[in-house]
Amino acid sequence: MKLAKLEEFRQAAYEHLGRAHDVTFELTDAILLTRNAYSLADLSLSPIFRRKWPSIYEALQDRDHSDKN
Repeated sequence: MKLAKLEEFRQAAYEHLGRAHDVTFELTDAILLTRNAYSLADLSLSPIFRRKWPSIYEALQDRDHSDKN
Protein backbone atom coordinates (compact mmCIF):
# COMPACT_ATOMS: atom_id res chain seq x y z
CA MET A 1 0.00 0.00 0.00
CA LYS A 2 2.83 2.42 0.78
CA LEU A 3 4.45 1.64 -2.57
CA ALA A 4 1.22 2.47 -4.38
CA LYS A 5 1.05 5.85 -2.60
CA LEU A 6 4.66 6.58 -3.52
CA GLU A 7 4.02 5.68 -7.16
CA GLU A 8 0.91 7.88 -7.18
CA PHE A 9 2.87 10.79 -5.70
CA ARG A 10 5.70 10.40 -8.21
CA GLN A 11 3.24 10.28 -11.12
CA ALA A 12 1.48 13.44 -9.91
CA ALA A 13 4.82 15.22 -9.47
CA TYR A 14 5.97 14.11 -12.92
CA GLU A 15 2.86 15.57 -14.53
CA HIS A 16 3.56 19.00 -13.01
CA LEU A 17 7.16 19.37 -14.20
CA GLY A 18 6.55 21.05 -17.56
CA ARG A 19 8.21 20.43 -20.91
CA ALA A 20 11.46 18.96 -19.62
CA HIS A 21 9.74 16.57 -17.24
CA ASP A 22 11.91 13.50 -17.98
CA VAL A 23 15.20 15.26 -17.34
CA THR A 24 13.86 17.21 -14.38
CA PHE A 25 12.52 14.03 -12.80
CA GLU A 26 15.86 12.26 -13.17
CA LEU A 27 17.64 15.33 -11.79
CA THR A 28 15.32 15.32 -8.77
CA ASP A 29 16.09 11.65 -8.15
CA ALA A 30 19.82 12.36 -8.45
CA ILE A 31 19.53 15.22 -5.92
CA LEU A 32 17.69 12.98 -3.46
CA LEU A 33 20.04 10.01 -3.83
CA THR A 34 23.48 11.63 -4.18
CA ARG A 35 25.24 12.25 -0.89
CA ASN A 36 28.01 14.64 -1.91
CA ALA A 37 27.02 16.74 -4.87
CA TYR A 38 28.53 20.20 -4.92
CA SER A 39 27.60 21.14 -8.47
CA LEU A 40 25.36 20.19 -11.35
CA ALA A 41 28.34 18.36 -12.85
CA ASP A 42 28.47 16.13 -9.75
CA LEU A 43 24.78 15.34 -10.15
CA SER A 44 25.30 14.48 -13.80
CA LEU A 45 27.72 11.74 -12.70
CA SER A 46 25.11 10.04 -10.53
CA PRO A 47 24.10 6.60 -11.84
CA ILE A 48 20.48 7.70 -11.40
CA PHE A 49 20.96 10.48 -13.95
CA ARG A 50 21.19 8.52 -17.20
CA ARG A 51 21.51 11.47 -19.56
CA LYS A 52 24.46 13.56 -20.63
CA TRP A 53 25.42 16.53 -18.48
CA PRO A 54 24.24 19.32 -20.85
CA SER A 55 20.67 18.08 -20.49
CA ILE A 56 20.68 19.37 -16.89
CA TYR A 57 21.19 22.93 -18.11
CA GLU A 58 18.64 22.47 -20.90
CA ALA A 59 16.06 21.18 -18.40
CA LEU A 60 16.59 24.15 -16.11
CA GLN A 61 16.29 26.56 -19.03
CA ASP A 62 13.09 24.86 -20.23
CA ARG A 63 11.73 25.06 -16.71
CA ASP A 64 12.44 28.80 -16.53
CA HIS A 65 10.63 29.38 -19.83
CA SER A 66 7.60 27.30 -18.90
CA ASP A 67 7.25 29.20 -15.60
CA LYS A 68 6.98 32.52 -17.47
CA ASN A 69 4.14 31.38 -19.74
